[in-house]
Amino acid sequence: QNIFLQASNPGQFENDGDALWQRGQVPETIAYHGRVGINTDAPDEALVVCGNAKVMGRVMHPSDSRAKQNIREVDTNEQLRRITQMRLVEYDYKPEFASVMGIKDT
Repeated sequence: QNIFLQASNPGQFENDGDALWQRGQVPETIAYHGRVGINTDAPDEALVVCGNAKVMGRVMHPSDSRAKQNIREVDTNEQLRRITQMRLVEYDYKPEFASVMGIKDT
């Protein structure tokens, strides 16, 4: 599905669905408040890509002490005991899934 954007005034764009794209606060960025779908017209998350995506950089998952509270040391022996209770598995991808996803080593 093609989306054609038409500038209505500086920093704002509209398509047939009247989606509002705005200039971001950071230079050279745009913002859309809602869900965006690529190859889907029913995204159920902020961004849904149906197909392959190529990332020419890092995917960032911020998770440092600035985002957390109540950080404390844990009992190492207790944590090792809990790890021994985990179920560990090995698996092979189904050939039909692997071929669609471009996975060579299943």
